[in-house]
Amino acid sequence: MALHPVVLSVSQRIIARSAPTRAAYVAQVLAIAARPPGTQRMGCANVAHAFAAMEPADKRRASALDAVQVVGQRAPNIAIINAYNDMLSAHAPLQHYPDIIKDEARRWGATAQVAGGVPAMCDGVTQGAPGMELSLFSRDAIAMATAVSLSHDMFDCALMLGVCDKIVPGLLIGALHFGHLPTVFVPAGPMTSGLPNKEKAKVREQAALGLVGRAELLQAESAAYHGEGTCTFYGTANSNQMLLEAMGLHVPGTAFVNPGDGLREQLTREAARTVLGQASGAPAQACTPIGLLVDERCVVNAMVALLATGGSTNHLIHWVAVARAAGIVIDWDDFSALSDVVPTLTRVYPNGSADVNQFQAAGGPGFVIRELLEAGLLHADVLTVRPDGLHAFTRIPHADAQGVLAWRDAGASSDLDVVRPATEPFSASGGLKLLQGALGRSVIKVSSVPAERHVVQAPCRVFDSQDALQAAFKAGELDRDVVCVVRWQGPQANGMPELHKLTPPLAILQNKGFAVALVTDGRMSGASGNVPAAIHVSPEAAAGGPLACVQDGDVLRLDAGAGTLDLLVEPAQWQARVPATMPAALKAANGVGLGRELFAGLRRNALAAEQGACAWL
Repeated sequence: MALHPVVLSVSQRIIARSAPTRAAYVAQVLAIAARPPGTQRMGCANVAHAFAAMEPADKRRASALDAVQVVGQRAPNIAIINAYNDMLSAHAPLQHYPDIIKDEARRWGATAQVAGGVPAMCDGVTQGAPGMELSLFSRDAIAMATAVSLSHDMFDCALMLGVCDKIVPGLLIGALHFGHLPTVFVPAGPMTSGLPNKEKAKVREQAALGLVGRAELLQAESAAYHGEGTCTFYGTANSNQMLLEAMGLHVPGTAFVNPGDGLREQLTREAARTVLGQASGAPAQACTPIGLLVDERCVVNAMVALLATGGSTNHLIHWVAVARAAGIVIDWDDFSALSDVVPTLTRVYPNGSADVNQFQAAGGPGFVIRELLEAGLLHADVLTVRPDGLHAFTRIPHADAQGVLAWRDAGASSDLDVVRPATEPFSASGGLKLLQGALGRSVIKVSSVPAERHVVQAPCRVFDSQDALQAAFKAGELDRDVVCVVRWQGPQANGMPELHKLTPPLAILQNKGFAVALVTDGRMSGASGNVPAAIHVSPEAAAGGPLACVQDGDVLRLDAGAGTLDLLVEPAQWQARVPATMPAALKAANGVGLGRELFAGLRRNALAAEQGACAWL
């Protein structure tokens, strides 16, 4: 199938825009890759330190004291970067992965070392709490921790063990700064299905209305989040996994196999084989260095997959940063242009009622990637970690009659309420819109917002924190048509926390029949559900953006169809306004306590959301 003309034109403009930075990046990757192995390049003391704790047989192989040869090369040493901790349900299974990987490496005459661990925080724990202000910048901390781990420079390839929100983007940014290393990402899969997402959301709304107490709410939440594995809604963590599949950075089909499934260990072993160039069912072939694999076409494929599945809006920040790490420059115009032509192929909560286990059962990433390829919406000619390219990612892993890992075609969708072919999608567009106007640039996710709510025009109420909005809701002050403006929530102000706690009260107001919308320089990650939400407003209020000039009672108009976010105020009156400054009490409290002081430099140096909110450029 010929590539869709819009996908082609967006790709071409990204390539042209990125030419100088991408060329410099590739030149650096090739220069570093051309060096001799670390055991030859470094002094004997360096080498001895690197392998001192290894088992004797591994030490002989890794340090070249043995004459072991693997596929005509010296025995390679795999770096394992592990985001394990047992606070994160999604990461708890990773505890035992290094032992599995080391065992598989030995079978191929190779070695593996845990090069380092990276921090991994759970946004579900920190929602609405001070820790959430560290969340976005934990991505950059993870990238730096990945770099520290790989800085020993004694590795021939790498496996990245991680799943959740900021962890995968951070690992990927860090890996791209060591772009000369072949790298495969290793997930752990989602937890089994618990309390259905619609029932969970209903109890949350009842709690917001005071109809149920803490005991009932905790019982419902615990029934939804109940065991090891990723949360089962299609948030940032599971969007990560879909994007990695579309970029060809996983073992094909590994994203949504449950931790307790017997196939999971086989897939983890296959990741070790793949990075060593020994992928099952494929000719022995060296795995491509990640810096060469992640090119402009690969990044476009990730963007298309995000849009086709109604994924997390966090990736309009994270994947901008990921692309920059590979010398590639993308922006929200690129996402918006692609969204106009990429159909929505899935309905997974919060864009539907199904969870990711139902998505996997209905066809999963393999089905979606096949449909997008056949529709000419993905670059088919990209490199992947597998020698058989992106078409390998249209297949579903399973154990054959002998219990051996194998793959089969995704086949037809087994549930058209969850996954549909590109010829009969849920929507002809990707459900993501760029909004521009007097208040700057922002984005809105409309894939779960009914068409009659795509335009909201109402007087606004301005809040300086999400707590202030909650208090106004409880006091009954918002029972009317209203656009809630929540400012001082951008990267420089307080680290750009997610504002999920605002969804239940806004949904309640909307269900009462009021026209309601949210406008903020903070994040929602797509969890705004069916409430219109203009998020990531840039420039942010703390950087002197127009949100700092908005006043209570101003009429705001959000029009997702026209792509506008405007303030209906007389131009002369608007021009005469002096931007508000962050309230002194709020400024004094921001970034103080619970480790937030340590992130002051990151907040101070952060770029705008559309530039990836990077603090390292």
